[in-house]
Amino acid sequence: MTKNISTSHIMHIDMDAFFVSAELVRRPELVGKPVVVGGTGNRGVVAAASYEARSFGIHSAMPAFRARKLCPEAVFLPGDHTYYAATSYEVMQIFNRYTPLVEPISLDEAFLDVGGSQRLYGTPVEIAKAIRSDIYSEQGLSCSVGIAPNKFMAKLATEEAKPSPSRSGPVPGIGVMVVHPNGVIDFLDKLPVKSLWGVGPATTKRLAQLGIITVPELRAFPLQALKDALGKVQGSHLHRLSFGIDERNVEPTQVAKSISSEETFVTDLFGLAKVHSEIRRLSDSVGKRLRASEKLAKTLSLKVRLSDFSTLVRSVTLPNPTDSGKVLAREAITLLETVDISTGVRLLGVGASNFSQVKDGLQLSFDELDSNDSEWRETEDAIDAIRAKYGPDSIGLVSTLTESGLNSKKRGIQQWGPNSS
Repeated sequence: MTKNISTSHIMHIDMDAFFVSAELVRRPELVGKPVVVGGTGNRGVVAAASYEARSFGIHSAMPAFRARKLCPEAVFLPGDHTYYAATSYEVMQIFNRYTPLVEPISLDEAFLDVGGSQRLYGTPVEIAKAIRSDIYSEQGLSCSVGIAPNKFMAKLATEEAKPSPSRSGPVPGIGVMVVHPNGVIDFLDKLPVKSLWGVGPATTKRLAQLGIITVPELRAFPLQALKDALGKVQGSHLHRLSFGIDERNVEPTQVAKSISSEETFVTDLFGLAKVHSEIRRLSDSVGKRLRASEKLAKTLSLKVRLSDFSTLVRSVTLPNPTDSGKVLAREAITLLETVDISTGVRLLGVGASNFSQVKDGLQLSFDELDSNDSEWRETEDAIDAIRAKYGPDSIGLVSTLTESGLNSKKRGIQQWGPNSS
């Protein structure tokens, strides 16, 4: 007997309060308390909040000082990117048991296409329930699942499946929400336009000026008038979404378009020497990640946020692609010369993009040859090998040396701003 193959076979899986839930697995004494994960200092931001904390109005991307005011009794934990990445890897491995078509879009969510898995594992709903059971039994975590004919509708469905916050803990959601092809319009008709992808505050305001508040109102609005108001691309995009149309496939391989490292400082930096030291530290981290991914970067960018919150970005196209932290730092310091930092530096960031592969060849310019960059590049390979064997703080730049040892820039550290000093 042939099983009935569902046409709603695209899944969006979102872990519930992932960073907080991961922390509660290793700190069960905090279960039931308002817990906030992120940068714990006054300049930090919230990465995730437990459902108890959310009931006070705390949400991700909120400044930590604001979260403390809303809930003074909340437990604030510094983010641990390495731990979350390791947990995420285990969760993604569970997804891969049921289909090879898994598209991670962050540490805590992914799209899956289970169209080819139904003969082996059952209907999409049965697969979703099996995945949720595996994740809970193996990782102690919960997730919500949206199932629909396409990625856009699946992500919207997930929101309907998720728990809701309360002071006593999460109020369970339905866990798995299915939108069938013949139910797409009915599902969308309940939603405001701000629920659609690409509709941020500015677009929501512009649509309201046109008298468009809900998805049905958007669908009924003349397409040409929408293009005239929002532009051809965005107008056409939102018009299609109002009908639930999304033709994107689940793409298992996502190619990174940039590699960057940035840091917000507990106190503003003053003086070129200190700023240069931090740029070298950040560039060293970016170079290490470039070499690990076997990529060469042709474009370098420097991000500087000053004490008044003004943010400046400078970029340069390099004469030859590189994966050397030394070369990146030198070019970034040159870019810094165009920025007045006399008022103090709140944040620095170094980014690399416009990639080619190492196999395509690493060439050095005459300037690089004269500056001994080729010899230093070999040294960086040796440093990578030492770090791989003995840990990231076993060897590093002199500028990263503190009283407690080396303080190299690690991926994910300070992702949500500085912790309390």
